[in-house]
Amino acid sequence: MVIEDTFTVTTDTGPIAGAAATGGGPDLLMLHGGPGISDYMAVLAEETEGWRGIHYQQRGLAPSTTDGPFTVARHVADAIAVLDALDVRHTVVLGHSWGVHLALQVALAAPERVTGVVLVDGLGPSGDGHAPELGAELRARLTPEEAERCAEIDERLGAPGASDADLVASTALLWGSYFAVRSTAPPMPDGLGASLACAMGTFGSILGEEFADDAFAGKLAHLATPAVVLAGAASPMPVAASEQTARLLPDSELVVIPDGGHLPWHEQPGCVADALGRLRD
Repeated sequence: MVIEDTFTVTTDTGPIAGAAATGGGPDLLMLHGGPGISDYMAVLAEETEGWRGIHYQQRGLAPSTTDGPFTVARHVADAIAVLDALDVRHTVVLGHSWGVHLALQVALAAPERVTGVVLVDGLGPSGDGHAPELGAELRARLTPEEAERCAEIDERLGAPGASDADLVASTALLWGSYFAVRSTAPPMPDGLGASLACAMGTFGSILGEEFADDAFAGKLAHLATPAVVLAGAASPMPVAASEQTARLLPDSELVVIPDGGHLPWHEQPGCVADALGRLRD
């Protein structure tokens, strides 16, 4: 059982709340996916045993600030504020899904502090990041009845007056599609919340600013930080997205997880621990 101490970091745009494992070990900053959903990185406790796992609720949902700005630059500043507050001088950064992009941005912003990154099934680093393919595959895995309900929710999400509740409903309906086999997917974490404003603002920042003119991809080509890139072979996220990231990074290793979904540690326990071990050895 992992014992954690909670913390709250004050930033000039509101508090950021999280938790850090006690008991020692090298520092590991853990960045959840989304954006705009609840922090779920505690589910990786067994995978991160022996590390001082540090995770926090990204802005958009309580107990962190629910206010913006919801930009990549602000998310990076929040992550570095957490490192500063906990006096972390050197850390490996583990990012999942959208957290992959954030992990790479943190490494670019503070290369002297990030000793390695583990990137788990993230978007590609340019163009549309393969996001449309992800969305299409998530919906293709639904039953006809589920697909009909999903289309209704999608319509609400695209209309004025869309709410956080609509985003939660969409996440709940699509949850099983993130796994290799929907029928064996674990239940969605209790109380998982969502911030539509954060999700829309952050994705707008990624696609409208970071991916413009392949600027982000160009930066990755000069990032010397060692990286292990994990891709689920049965994930709705195309493996091509992770392949593209791994090709750009000068010191990277791509590992495709057999039968792994978007959260590949579910189907293949130990895959994240193994990736972390490659950076620790």
